[in-house]
Amino acid sequence: MSGPEIHIRKVPHWHRPHLGEHRWPVSFVVAVVILLQYLLPKTLSLKIQPEICIVEAVLMLALFAISPGRINAHRKSTWWTGIALTGVMTASNIASAVQLVQRLIDGTIKSPTSLLAFGGSIWLTNMVVFSLWYWEFDRGGPGARAEAIDPFPDFLFPQMTNAEYSPAEWTPTYFDYLFTSYTNASAFSPTDVMPLTRWAKMLMMVQSATSLITVGLVIARAVNILH
Repeated sequence: MSGPEIHIRKVPHWHRPHLGEHRWPVSFVVAVVILLQYLLPKTLSLKIQPEICIVEAVLMLALFAISPGRINAHRKSTWWTGIALTGVMTASNIASAVQLVQRLIDGTIKSPTSLLAFGGSIWLTNMVVFSLWYWEFDRGGPGARAEAIDPFPDFLFPQMTNAEYSPAEWTPTYFDYLFTSYTNASAFSPTDVMPLTRWAKMLMMVQSATSLITVGLVIARAVNILH
């Protein structure tokens, strides 16, 4: 290990400026979710769902147009646009989740295939939405992380504390937050990534509870229909 690398490793991970990540992976995932929301039946979405999807698509394209390459710096306008996009997606998915619960209670959905497909779509959207919240808020967002502005981390990844797990230049990207959201939605608790701040813990609690209710009700109803 060379001298400069030793010096880098002595500096806390969250204090190291680094090359920003690309925006296109996030844009791709958001586009998939917009498509899933658009394809939901009218009984599981708001009456203005097509208009909501158009708003989401416009915000996504605006973000990509403003910052098509790497996110190397924190810009409030871009960050707030991302927050607005995530907020609209969250509100839309909450409405669909509420509609799904109502359909489960009144027994409107008769086909287990449709039930699992629609429930899986809402669960997947929920996972992506929370991954975006984590990605946007952790240490001030992707641009702020690249500049190492925030002195304290909100999420502690294993690579941050053990140099044997990764090279010195390792930094979390959107995929790491997506994986964190997936494991939290599947295991209903944190796994390898630990939330440190209260907002991070609260968001993970809300996600776990939402996922548990959605998965539990969908599976229970599907089994009931099959029997």
